[in-house]
Amino acid sequence: MGRAAFILIFCLLSQNLLAQKQKAILKISAETDTFKEFQDSLARENYIKAEVAYLIDQGYLLAKSERGEGTDTLQVTFHQGRQYQWVALNQGGLPSDVLVKSGFDDRMFNGKEVSYGTILKLFERIIQASESKGFPFAEVGLDSLALEGNSLSAAINYEKGPFISFDTIKVTGSSKTDPVFLAKLLQISPGTPFSQRKIDESISRVRNLPYLRIIDEPSLSFQNSEATFYLPIDDRKINMLDGIIGFLPNELEQNKILVTGQFDLALYNVGGKGRNYTLNWQRLSQHSQNLEVNAVEPLVLGSNVDVMAQFSFLKQDTSFLNRDFRIDLGYRVSPALYLTFFNSRQAGGLLDVSRFQQAEVLPEAADFRFSNYGVHMDYNGLDDVFFPRRGYFASFEVGLGNKRLLENTALPERLYEGVEMESLQYFIKFNLEKHFYFQPNIGLWAGLRGGQVESGNLLLNDLYRVGGLRSIRGFNENFFYASRFAYLNVEPRFYFDSYSYFMIFADIGRLENAVGRVHTDWPRAGGAGINLDTGGGMFRFIYALGKSSTQPFAFNYSKIHFGYTGRF
Repeated sequence: MGRAAFILIFCLLSQNLLAQKQKAILKISAETDTFKEFQDSLARENYIKAEVAYLIDQGYLLAKSERGEGTDTLQVTFHQGRQYQWVALNQGGLPSDVLVKSGFDDRMFNGKEVSYGTILKLFERIIQASESKGFPFAEVGLDSLALEGNSLSAAINYEKGPFISFDTIKVTGSSKTDPVFLAKLLQISPGTPFSQRKIDESISRVRNLPYLRIIDEPSLSFQNSEATFYLPIDDRKINMLDGIIGFLPNELEQNKILVTGQFDLALYNVGGKGRNYTLNWQRLSQHSQNLEVNAVEPLVLGSNVDVMAQFSFLKQDTSFLNRDFRIDLGYRVSPALYLTFFNSRQAGGLLDVSRFQQAEVLPEAADFRFSNYGVHMDYNGLDDVFFPRRGYFASFEVGLGNKRLLENTALPERLYEGVEMESLQYFIKFNLEKHFYFQPNIGLWAGLRGGQVESGNLLLNDLYRVGGLRSIRGFNENFFYASRFAYLNVEPRFYFDSYSYFMIFADIGRLENAVGRVHTDWPRAGGAGINLDTGGGMFRFIYALGKSSTQPFAFNYSKIHFGYTGRF
Protein backbone atom coordinates (compact mmCIF):
# COMPACT_ATOMS: atom_id res chain seq x y z
CA MET A 1 0.00 0.00 0.00
CA GLY A 2 1.36 3.41 -0.93
CA ARG A 3 1.55 6.54 1.22
CA ALA A 4 -1.37 8.17 -0.59
CA ALA A 5 -3.59 5.22 0.25
CA PHE A 6 -2.87 5.56 3.95
CA ILE A 7 -3.51 9.29 3.90
CA LEU A 8 -6.86 8.43 2.38
CA ILE A 9 -7.50 5.92 5.18
CA PHE A 10 -6.94 8.56 7.87
CA CYS A 11 -9.40 10.87 6.17
CA LEU A 12 -12.25 8.34 6.10
CA LEU A 13 -14.21 10.20 8.76
CA SER A 14 -16.38 11.78 6.10
CA GLN A 15 -17.84 9.31 3.61
CA ASN A 16 -19.83 11.60 1.38
CA LEU A 17 -23.18 10.50 2.82
CA LEU A 18 -25.58 13.25 1.80
CA ALA A 19 -29.00 13.50 3.39
CA GLN A 20 -31.72 12.48 0.98
CA LYS A 21 -35.41 13.04 1.00
CA GLN A 22 -36.39 9.66 2.43
CA LYS A 23 -38.37 8.52 5.36
CA ALA A 24 -36.40 8.80 8.59
CA ILE A 25 -36.44 5.02 9.23
CA LEU A 26 -33.27 2.90 9.21
CA LYS A 27 -32.96 -0.88 9.03
CA ILE A 28 -29.51 -2.10 10.04
CA SER A 29 -28.41 -4.96 7.68
CA ALA A 30 -30.62 -7.30 5.73
CA GLU A 31 -30.13 -10.20 8.15
CA THR A 32 -31.50 -8.46 11.26
CA ASP A 33 -34.78 -6.80 12.08
CA THR A 34 -33.15 -3.87 13.96
CA PHE A 35 -34.92 -0.63 13.09
CA LYS A 36 -34.18 2.94 14.20
CA GLU A 37 -36.49 5.88 13.75
CA PHE A 38 -35.31 9.50 13.39
CA GLN A 39 -36.96 12.91 13.26
CA ASP A 40 -35.75 13.53 9.72
CA SER A 41 -33.38 12.18 7.09
CA LEU A 42 -30.56 14.53 8.18
CA ALA A 43 -30.53 13.05 11.70
CA ARG A 44 -30.46 9.58 10.16
CA GLU A 45 -27.48 10.43 7.93
CA ASN A 46 -25.61 11.89 10.90
CA TYR A 47 -26.13 8.62 12.77
CA ILE A 48 -24.65 6.63 9.85
CA LYS A 49 -21.62 8.93 9.69
CA ALA A 50 -21.08 8.67 13.44
CA GLU A 51 -21.18 4.85 13.34
CA VAL A 52 -18.57 4.69 10.56
CA ALA A 53 -16.39 7.28 12.33
CA TYR A 54 -16.56 5.26 15.56
CA LEU A 55 -15.37 2.10 13.76
CA ILE A 56 -12.49 3.96 12.12
CA ASP A 57 -11.47 5.41 15.50
CA GLN A 58 -11.39 1.86 16.93
CA GLY A 59 -8.82 0.82 14.30
CA TYR A 60 -11.16 -0.47 11.57
CA LEU A 61 -9.66 1.88 8.99
CA LEU A 62 -11.53 0.42 6.03
CA ALA A 63 -14.95 0.47 7.72
CA LYS A 64 -17.78 1.48 5.43
CA SER A 65 -21.55 1.44 5.09
CA GLU A 66 -23.38 -0.37 2.30
CA ARG A 67 -26.84 0.80 1.34
CA GLY A 68 -29.77 -1.08 -0.04
CA GLU A 69 -33.01 0.74 -0.70
CA GLY A 70 -36.32 -0.77 0.45
CA THR A 71 -39.86 0.32 -0.26
CA ASP A 72 -40.30 2.51 2.80
CA THR A 73 -36.99 2.31 4.69
CA LEU A 74 -33.28 2.89 4.13
CA GLN A 75 -31.36 -0.35 4.68
CA VAL A 76 -27.70 -0.06 5.69
CA THR A 77 -25.12 -2.74 6.43
CA PHE A 78 -21.97 -1.72 8.32
CA HIS A 79 -18.76 -3.51 7.28
CA GLN A 80 -15.99 -3.00 9.82
CA GLY A 81 -13.28 -4.94 8.03
CA ARG A 82 -9.87 -5.65 9.55
CA GLN A 83 -8.75 -3.95 12.77
CA TYR A 84 -5.27 -2.41 12.43
CA GLN A 85 -2.72 -2.06 15.22
CA TRP A 86 0.43 -0.03 15.68
CA VAL A 87 3.73 -1.84 15.56
CA ALA A 88 5.61 1.40 16.09
CA LEU A 89 5.05 5.13 15.86
CA ASN A 90 8.46 6.78 15.92
CA GLN A 91 9.47 10.30 16.91
CA GLY A 92 10.87 10.96 13.47
CA GLY A 93 11.96 14.58 13.06
CA LEU A 94 10.06 15.86 16.09
CA PRO A 95 12.37 18.05 18.27
CA SER A 96 12.83 16.93 21.87
CA ASP A 97 11.39 20.12 23.43
CA VAL A 98 8.23 19.89 21.33
CA LEU A 99 8.03 16.16 22.04
CA VAL A 100 8.08 16.75 25.82
CA LYS A 101 5.59 19.62 25.71
CA SER A 102 3.16 17.70 23.50
CA GLY A 103 3.25 14.70 25.85
CA PHE A 104 4.20 12.21 23.10
CA ASP A 105 4.96 8.70 24.35
CA ASP A 106 5.35 5.82 21.91
CA ARG A 107 3.95 3.44 24.56
CA MET A 108 0.57 5.12 24.00
CA PHE A 109 0.58 3.66 20.45
CA ASN A 110 2.78 0.54 20.17
CA GLY A 111 0.59 -2.55 20.36
CA LYS A 112 -2.61 -0.45 20.47
CA GLU A 113 -5.31 -0.16 17.84
CA VAL A 114 -4.84 2.56 15.24
CA SER A 115 -7.10 5.42 16.40
CA TYR A 116 -7.68 8.40 14.17
CA GLY A 117 -8.87 10.49 17.15
CA THR A 118 -5.73 9.76 19.19
CA ILE A 119 -3.45 10.70 16.28
CA LEU A 120 -5.45 13.88 15.67
CA LYS A 121 -5.17 14.95 19.33
CA LEU A 122 -1.42 14.30 19.26
CA PHE A 123 -1.03 16.45 16.15
CA GLU A 124 -3.04 19.25 17.79
CA ARG A 125 -0.78 19.19 20.87
CA ILE A 126 2.33 19.29 18.67
CA ILE A 127 1.00 22.31 16.75
CA GLN A 128 0.05 24.07 20.01
CA ALA A 129 3.51 23.41 21.47
CA SER A 130 5.11 24.80 18.31
CA GLU A 131 2.90 27.90 18.32
CA SER A 132 3.95 28.69 21.89
CA LYS A 133 7.67 28.55 20.99
CA GLY A 134 7.66 30.92 18.03
CA PHE A 135 6.73 28.57 15.17
CA PRO A 136 3.10 29.34 14.24
CA PHE A 137 3.44 27.82 10.77
CA ALA A 138 4.63 24.37 11.86
CA GLU A 139 3.30 21.34 9.96
CA VAL A 140 2.96 17.76 11.15
CA GLY A 141 1.93 14.51 9.51
CA LEU A 142 2.85 10.82 9.12
CA ASP A 143 5.78 9.52 7.07
CA SER A 144 7.48 6.16 6.33
CA LEU A 145 4.17 4.30 6.52
CA ALA A 146 4.52 0.51 6.32
CA LEU A 147 1.86 -2.19 6.50
CA GLU A 148 2.35 -5.87 7.23
CA GLY A 149 -0.86 -7.81 7.67
CA ASN A 150 -2.90 -5.75 10.11
CA SER A 151 0.18 -4.11 11.69
CA LEU A 152 1.10 -0.54 10.87
CA SER A 153 4.28 1.43 11.52
CA ALA A 154 5.04 5.08 10.80
CA ALA A 155 7.16 8.06 11.82
CA ILE A 156 6.12 11.62 12.63
CA ASN A 157 7.02 14.08 9.88
CA TYR A 158 7.55 17.57 11.38
CA GLU A 159 8.34 20.85 9.62
CA LYS A 160 8.72 23.74 12.07
CA GLY A 161 8.63 26.56 9.52
CA PRO A 162 10.14 30.05 10.07
CA PHE A 163 10.81 31.43 13.56
CA ILE A 164 8.49 34.37 14.40
CA SER A 165 8.99 36.90 17.21
CA PHE A 166 6.67 39.58 18.54
CA ASP A 167 7.11 43.09 17.20
CA THR A 168 4.76 45.58 18.89
CA ILE A 169 1.17 46.00 20.00
CA LYS A 170 -0.76 48.49 17.89
CA VAL A 171 -3.78 50.09 19.56
CA THR A 172 -6.22 50.72 16.71
CA GLY A 173 -9.09 52.10 18.82
CA SER A 174 -9.38 55.44 20.59
CA SER A 175 -7.96 54.22 23.91
CA LYS A 176 -5.24 56.34 25.49
CA THR A 177 -3.73 53.32 27.24
CA ASP A 178 0.07 53.23 27.02
CA PRO A 179 1.12 50.47 24.54
CA VAL A 180 4.23 49.77 26.65
CA PHE A 181 2.01 49.13 29.69
CA LEU A 182 -0.25 46.90 27.57
CA ALA A 183 2.75 44.89 26.34
CA LYS A 184 3.86 44.26 29.95
CA LEU A 185 0.35 43.45 31.12
CA LEU A 186 -0.32 41.01 28.26
CA GLN A 187 3.25 39.61 28.40
CA ILE A 188 3.80 40.38 24.74
CA SER A 189 7.18 42.11 24.61
CA PRO A 190 9.05 42.97 21.37
CA GLY A 191 11.65 40.37 20.46
CA THR A 192 10.13 37.51 22.47
CA PRO A 193 9.03 34.34 20.65
CA PHE A 194 5.56 34.44 19.18
CA SER A 195 2.97 32.49 21.17
CA GLN A 196 -0.58 31.86 20.07
CA ARG A 197 -1.44 30.99 23.66
CA LYS A 198 -0.36 34.48 24.77
CA ILE A 199 -2.51 36.03 22.05
CA ASP A 200 -5.56 34.05 23.19
CA GLU A 201 -4.91 34.85 26.86
CA SER A 202 -4.32 38.53 26.15
CA ILE A 203 -7.78 38.89 24.61
CA SER A 204 -9.29 37.33 27.75
CA ARG A 205 -7.18 39.61 29.97
CA VAL A 206 -8.39 42.72 28.15
CA ARG A 207 -12.02 41.58 28.45
CA ASN A 208 -11.51 41.28 32.23
CA LEU A 209 -10.22 44.86 32.53
CA PRO A 210 -13.12 47.10 33.57
CA TYR A 211 -11.69 50.23 31.96
CA LEU A 212 -11.17 48.84 28.41
CA ARG A 213 -13.64 47.66 25.79
CA ILE A 214 -12.82 45.59 22.68
CA ILE A 215 -14.70 47.15 19.77
CA ASP A 216 -13.71 44.76 16.97
CA GLU A 217 -11.93 41.48 16.37
CA PRO A 218 -8.18 41.67 17.22
CA SER A 219 -5.87 40.69 14.36
CA LEU A 220 -2.29 39.66 13.57
CA SER A 221 0.06 40.47 10.74
CA PHE A 222 3.34 38.68 9.94
CA GLN A 223 6.14 40.58 8.21
CA ASN A 224 9.90 39.92 8.12
CA SER A 225 9.63 37.12 10.70
CA GLU A 226 7.84 39.44 13.12
CA ALA A 227 4.25 39.46 14.36
CA THR A 228 2.31 42.66 15.03
CA PHE A 229 -0.76 42.42 17.26
CA TYR A 230 -3.53 44.88 16.40
CA LEU A 231 -5.80 45.55 19.38
CA PRO A 232 -8.99 47.57 18.69
CA ILE A 233 -9.88 48.97 22.13
CA ASP A 234 -11.65 52.03 23.50
CA ASP A 235 -11.61 53.49 26.99
CA ARG A 236 -14.76 52.85 28.96
CA LYS A 237 -16.51 55.57 30.88
CA ILE A 238 -16.34 53.94 34.30
CA ASN A 239 -14.65 56.66 36.34
CA MET A 240 -17.26 57.22 38.98
CA LEU A 241 -18.59 60.09 41.02
CA ASP A 242 -21.44 58.82 43.15
CA GLY A 243 -23.56 60.35 45.86
CA ILE A 244 -26.51 58.64 47.54
CA ILE A 245 -28.96 60.04 50.08
CA GLY A 246 -30.98 57.77 52.36
CA PHE A 247 -34.01 58.73 54.42
CA LEU A 248 -34.37 56.58 57.54
CA PRO A 249 -36.47 56.74 60.71
CA ASN A 250 -34.50 58.56 63.42
CA GLU A 251 -34.19 56.04 66.22
CA LEU A 252 -32.98 58.71 68.68
CA GLU A 253 -35.69 61.28 67.99
CA GLN A 254 -39.25 60.08 67.44
CA ASN A 255 -41.25 61.18 64.37
CA LYS A 256 -38.15 62.62 62.69
CA ILE A 257 -36.19 61.53 59.64
CA LEU A 258 -32.48 60.80 59.69
CA VAL A 259 -30.65 61.70 56.48
CA THR A 260 -27.64 59.52 55.79
CA GLY A 261 -25.11 59.95 53.02
CA GLN A 262 -22.55 58.19 50.91
CA PHE A 263 -19.86 59.47 48.56
CA ASP A 264 -17.89 57.35 46.09
CA LEU A 265 -15.05 58.38 43.81
CA ALA A 266 -13.32 55.89 41.50
CA LEU A 267 -10.60 56.69 38.97
CA TYR A 268 -9.43 53.91 36.65
CA ASN A 269 -6.45 53.56 34.30
CA VAL A 270 -5.01 56.88 35.42
CA GLY A 271 -2.37 58.09 32.94
CA GLY A 272 -3.10 55.11 30.71
CA LYS A 273 -0.91 52.89 32.94
CA GLY A 274 -3.57 50.87 34.77
CA ARG A 275 -3.41 52.81 38.04
CA ASN A 276 -6.69 52.71 39.98
CA TYR A 277 -7.80 54.87 42.93
CA THR A 278 -11.06 54.65 44.88
CA LEU A 279 -12.56 56.49 47.82
CA ASN A 280 -15.73 55.62 49.71
CA TRP A 281 -17.25 57.62 52.55
CA GLN A 282 -20.47 56.81 54.40
CA ARG A 283 -22.41 58.38 57.19
CA LEU A 284 -24.05 55.29 58.59
CA SER A 285 -26.08 56.92 61.34
CA GLN A 286 -26.21 60.08 63.39
CA HIS A 287 -22.83 59.50 65.06
CA SER A 288 -21.20 56.91 62.79
CA GLN A 289 -18.96 57.31 59.78
CA ASN A 290 -16.95 55.04 57.54
CA LEU A 291 -14.05 55.88 55.19
CA GLU A 292 -12.18 53.58 52.82
CA VAL A 293 -9.36 54.53 50.43
CA ASN A 294 -7.70 52.17 47.92
CA ALA A 295 -4.83 52.57 45.47
CA VAL A 296 -3.45 50.09 42.90
CA GLU A 297 -0.04 50.32 41.20
CA PRO A 298 0.22 47.58 38.53
CA LEU A 299 3.34 45.79 37.29
CA VAL A 300 5.70 47.37 39.80
CA LEU A 301 9.32 47.79 38.56
CA GLY A 302 8.54 45.93 35.35
CA SER A 303 7.48 42.76 37.18
CA ASN A 304 4.15 40.92 36.91
CA VAL A 305 3.23 41.88 40.48
CA ASP A 306 0.67 44.54 41.41
CA VAL A 307 0.92 46.46 44.66
CA MET A 308 -2.28 47.61 46.39
CA ALA A 309 -2.68 49.75 49.48
CA GLN A 310 -5.89 50.15 51.47
CA PHE A 311 -6.83 52.25 54.47
CA SER A 312 -10.18 52.02 56.24
CA PHE A 313 -11.60 53.96 59.15
CA LEU A 314 -14.79 53.19 61.09
CA LYS A 315 -16.32 55.32 63.83
CA GLN A 316 -19.20 53.46 65.46
CA ASP A 317 -21.27 56.16 67.28
CA THR A 318 -19.61 56.74 70.67
CA SER A 319 -18.59 53.09 71.15
CA PHE A 320 -15.34 52.46 69.31
CA LEU A 321 -13.02 53.51 66.52
CA ASN A 322 -11.40 50.99 64.15
CA ARG A 323 -8.50 51.59 61.75
CA ASP A 324 -7.07 49.14 59.22
CA PHE A 325 -4.05 49.51 56.94
CA ARG A 326 -3.44 46.74 54.41
CA ILE A 327 -0.84 46.01 51.71
CA ASP A 328 -1.56 43.47 48.95
CA LEU A 329 0.73 41.87 46.37
CA GLY A 330 -1.32 40.58 43.44
CA TYR A 331 -0.39 38.22 40.61
CA ARG A 332 -2.38 37.19 37.50
CA VAL A 333 -2.20 33.40 37.44
CA SER A 334 -4.41 33.27 34.33
CA PRO A 335 -6.78 35.65 32.54
CA ALA A 336 -9.56 34.62 34.94
CA LEU A 337 -7.64 33.83 38.15
CA TYR A 338 -6.07 36.58 40.29
CA LEU A 339 -4.12 35.69 43.44
CA THR A 340 -3.22 38.12 46.23
CA PHE A 341 -1.06 37.86 49.34
CA PHE A 342 -1.68 40.51 51.98
CA ASN A 343 -0.51 41.88 55.31
CA SER A 344 -2.97 43.85 57.44
CA ARG A 345 -2.49 45.92 60.58
CA GLN A 346 -5.70 46.60 62.47
CA ALA A 347 -6.21 48.81 65.51
CA GLY A 348 -9.32 49.31 67.63
CA GLY A 349 -10.01 51.68 70.47
CA LEU A 350 -12.81 52.67 72.83
CA LEU A 351 -14.28 56.16 72.56
CA ASP A 352 -16.52 56.89 75.53
CA VAL A 353 -15.05 55.07 78.53
CA SER A 354 -16.75 57.06 81.28
CA ARG A 355 -19.78 54.75 81.26
CA PHE A 356 -17.59 51.76 82.21
CA GLN A 357 -16.19 53.15 85.47
CA GLN A 358 -18.53 50.98 87.55
CA ALA A 359 -18.33 47.93 85.25
CA GLU A 360 -17.40 44.55 86.67
CA VAL A 361 -16.30 42.92 83.40
CA LEU A 362 -14.44 44.11 80.34
CA PRO A 363 -16.75 45.79 77.76
CA GLU A 364 -17.73 43.93 74.60
CA ALA A 365 -15.54 46.35 72.61
CA ALA A 366 -11.98 47.08 73.71
CA ASP A 367 -8.60 48.42 72.59
CA PHE A 368 -6.60 45.95 70.51
CA ARG A 369 -3.93 45.49 67.85
CA PHE A 370 -4.23 42.73 65.26
CA SER A 371 -1.48 41.89 62.74
CA ASN A 372 -2.38 39.24 60.19
CA TYR A 373 -1.26 37.66 56.94
CA GLY A 374 -3.40 35.93 54.36
CA VAL A 375 -4.33 35.09 50.80
CA HIS A 376 -7.15 36.30 48.58
CA MET A 377 -8.31 34.71 45.33
CA ASP A 378 -10.65 36.02 42.61
CA TYR A 379 -12.00 33.97 39.71
CA ASN A 380 -13.80 36.00 37.04
CA GLY A 381 -15.99 34.06 34.62
CA LEU A 382 -18.26 36.97 33.67
CA ASP A 383 -19.03 37.95 30.09
CA ASP A 384 -18.54 41.61 31.02
CA VAL A 385 -16.72 42.66 34.17
CA PHE A 386 -18.44 46.07 34.17
CA PHE A 387 -22.06 45.11 33.39
CA PRO A 388 -22.41 41.32 33.30
CA ARG A 389 -25.37 39.47 31.85
CA ARG A 390 -23.96 35.93 31.95
CA GLY A 391 -21.29 34.05 33.84
CA TYR A 392 -20.11 33.78 37.41
CA PHE A 393 -17.66 35.32 39.85
CA ALA A 394 -16.04 33.73 42.91
CA SER A 395 -13.70 35.07 45.58
CA PHE A 396 -12.20 33.59 48.72
CA GLU A 397 -10.06 35.11 51.47
CA VAL A 398 -8.43 33.69 54.59
CA GLY A 399 -6.21 35.45 57.13
CA LEU A 400 -4.39 34.49 60.32
CA GLY A 401 -2.49 36.48 62.93
CA ASN A 402 -1.89 37.44 66.54
CA LYS A 403 -4.23 39.79 68.38
CA ARG A 404 -3.11 41.71 71.46
CA LEU A 405 -5.41 43.52 73.87
CA LEU A 406 -4.23 46.86 75.23
CA GLU A 407 -5.03 48.11 78.69
CA ASN A 408 -6.97 51.36 78.55
CA THR A 409 -5.68 53.59 81.34
CA ALA A 410 -9.11 55.20 81.70
CA LEU A 411 -10.63 51.87 82.70
CA PRO A 412 -10.26 50.22 86.13
CA GLU A 413 -7.39 47.72 86.22
CA ARG A 414 -9.65 45.06 87.71
CA LEU A 415 -11.45 44.67 84.39
CA TYR A 416 -8.34 43.08 82.85
CA GLU A 417 -7.79 40.53 85.60
CA GLY A 418 -7.98 37.00 84.23
CA VAL A 419 -8.46 38.23 80.64
CA GLU A 420 -6.39 36.56 77.91
CA MET A 421 -4.37 39.49 76.53
CA GLU A 422 -2.90 37.69 73.50
CA SER A 423 -4.63 35.18 71.27
CA LEU A 424 -4.52 33.64 67.80
CA GLN A 425 -7.25 34.94 65.49
CA TYR A 426 -8.30 33.90 61.99
CA PHE A 427 -11.00 34.91 59.53
CA ILE A 428 -12.54 33.53 56.33
CA LYS A 429 -14.69 35.24 53.70
CA PHE A 430 -16.20 34.06 50.41
CA ASN A 431 -18.39 35.48 47.66
CA LEU A 432 -20.19 33.60 44.86
CA GLU A 433 -22.20 35.36 42.14
CA LYS A 434 -24.07 33.97 39.15
CA HIS A 435 -25.72 35.92 36.32
CA PHE A 436 -28.40 34.30 34.17
CA TYR A 437 -29.70 35.74 30.89
CA PHE A 438 -32.82 33.93 29.73
CA GLN A 439 -34.16 36.28 27.05
CA PRO A 440 -33.14 39.68 25.62
CA ASN A 441 -35.14 41.42 28.36
CA ILE A 442 -35.17 38.91 31.24
CA GLY A 443 -32.25 38.08 33.53
CA LEU A 444 -31.45 36.97 37.06
CA TRP A 445 -28.66 37.75 39.49
CA ALA A 446 -28.00 35.49 42.48
CA GLY A 447 -25.29 35.91 45.09
CA LEU A 448 -24.12 34.00 48.14
CA ARG A 449 -21.71 35.54 50.65
CA GLY A 450 -20.38 34.37 53.96
CA GLY A 451 -17.65 34.74 56.51
CA GLN A 452 -16.36 33.70 59.93
CA VAL A 453 -13.98 35.16 62.48
CA GLU A 454 -12.68 33.15 65.45
CA SER A 455 -10.45 34.02 68.37
CA GLY A 456 -9.78 33.04 71.97
CA ASN A 457 -10.95 36.52 72.99
CA LEU A 458 -13.39 37.87 70.43
CA LEU A 459 -14.49 41.52 70.71
CA LEU A 460 -17.45 43.43 69.33
CA ASN A 461 -15.16 45.57 67.18
CA ASP A 462 -13.63 42.39 65.67
CA LEU A 463 -16.90 41.34 64.09
CA TYR A 464 -18.14 41.60 60.53
CA ARG A 465 -20.70 44.27 59.72
CA VAL A 466 -23.67 43.17 57.62
CA GLY A 467 -26.82 44.91 56.40
CA GLY A 468 -27.70 47.68 53.99
CA LEU A 469 -27.80 48.33 50.28
CA ARG A 470 -24.80 46.14 49.41
CA SER A 471 -25.64 43.10 51.55
CA ILE A 472 -29.04 42.42 53.20
CA ARG A 473 -31.30 45.22 52.04
CA GLY A 474 -34.12 46.59 54.16
CA PHE A 475 -31.82 47.47 57.07
CA ASN A 476 -29.53 50.32 58.00
CA GLU A 477 -25.99 50.14 56.72
CA ASN A 478 -23.86 47.80 58.88
CA PHE A 479 -26.89 47.12 61.07
CA PHE A 480 -25.78 43.66 62.23
CA TYR A 481 -22.67 42.42 64.03
CA ALA A 482 -21.69 38.87 63.09
CA SER A 483 -18.91 36.47 64.00
CA ARG A 484 -20.32 34.04 61.43
CA PHE A 485 -22.68 34.91 58.59
CA ALA A 486 -24.09 33.77 55.28
CA TYR A 487 -26.73 35.44 53.14
CA LEU A 488 -28.36 34.83 49.79
CA ASN A 489 -29.50 37.53 47.34
CA VAL A 490 -31.89 36.70 44.49
CA GLU A 491 -32.74 39.46 42.02
CA PRO A 492 -34.85 38.89 38.86
CA ARG A 493 -34.39 41.71 36.35
CA PHE A 494 -36.50 42.99 33.46
CA TYR A 495 -34.32 44.92 30.98
CA PHE A 496 -35.86 47.67 28.91
CA ASP A 497 -32.49 48.98 27.66
CA SER A 498 -28.90 47.75 27.51
CA TYR A 499 -28.07 48.86 31.06
CA SER A 500 -31.51 49.81 32.40
CA TYR A 501 -33.84 47.45 34.19
CA PHE A 502 -36.61 47.02 36.72
CA MET A 503 -35.95 44.51 39.44
CA ILE A 504 -37.48 42.79 42.43
CA PHE A 505 -35.37 41.09 45.06
CA ALA A 506 -35.40 38.77 48.06
CA ASP A 507 -32.58 38.52 50.61
CA ILE A 508 -32.24 35.99 53.41
CA GLY A 509 -29.38 35.40 55.83
CA ARG A 510 -28.23 33.56 58.90
CA LEU A 511 -26.08 35.51 61.37
CA GLU A 512 -24.31 34.41 64.53
CA ASN A 513 -22.92 36.82 67.10
CA ALA A 514 -20.61 35.19 69.65
CA VAL A 515 -20.29 38.49 71.56
CA GLY A 516 -23.78 40.02 71.59
CA ARG A 517 -26.95 39.02 73.38
CA VAL A 518 -28.72 37.86 70.20
CA HIS A 519 -26.66 34.81 69.32
CA THR A 520 -28.46 33.72 66.11
CA ASP A 521 -30.66 35.73 63.76
CA TRP A 522 -32.41 35.05 60.44
CA PRO A 523 -32.85 38.43 58.71
CA ARG A 524 -34.86 38.53 55.48
CA ALA A 525 -35.89 41.30 53.17
CA GLY A 526 -37.75 42.01 49.96
CA GLY A 527 -38.46 44.92 47.69
CA ALA A 528 -38.20 46.42 44.22
CA GLY A 529 -36.30 49.07 42.36
CA ILE A 530 -35.08 50.53 39.10
CA ASN A 531 -31.65 51.01 37.56
CA LEU A 532 -31.73 53.68 34.83
CA ASP A 533 -28.88 54.44 32.42
CA THR A 534 -28.94 58.12 31.48
CA GLY A 535 -25.97 58.08 29.12
CA GLY A 536 -23.69 60.05 31.44
CA GLY A 537 -24.39 58.01 34.53
CA MET A 538 -26.69 55.67 36.40
CA PHE A 539 -29.76 56.54 38.48
CA ARG A 540 -30.90 54.04 41.13
CA PHE A 541 -34.03 53.85 43.24
CA ILE A 542 -34.65 50.98 45.66
CA TYR A 543 -37.47 50.40 48.16
CA ALA A 544 -36.91 47.64 50.72
CA LEU A 545 -38.63 46.07 53.72
CA GLY A 546 -36.69 43.90 56.19
CA LYS A 547 -37.46 41.73 59.18
CA SER A 548 -35.19 40.35 61.91
CA SER A 549 -35.33 39.55 65.61
CA THR A 550 -34.69 43.23 66.37
CA GLN A 551 -36.69 44.86 63.56
CA PRO A 552 -40.35 44.13 62.75
CA PHE A 553 -41.71 43.84 59.23
CA ALA A 554 -43.45 47.21 59.10
CA PHE A 555 -43.73 50.04 56.59
CA ASN A 556 -42.43 52.60 59.09
CA TYR A 557 -39.15 50.63 59.06
CA SER A 558 -38.90 50.58 55.27
CA LYS A 559 -35.73 51.81 53.60
CA ILE A 560 -35.55 54.04 50.52
CA HIS A 561 -32.26 54.48 48.69
CA PHE A 562 -31.82 56.60 45.61
CA GLY A 563 -28.93 58.36 43.99
CA TYR A 564 -27.14 59.20 40.77
CA THR A 565 -23.77 57.74 39.77
CA GLY A 566 -21.99 59.93 37.26
CA ARG A 567 -19.44 58.23 34.98
CA PHE A 568 -16.78 59.93 32.93
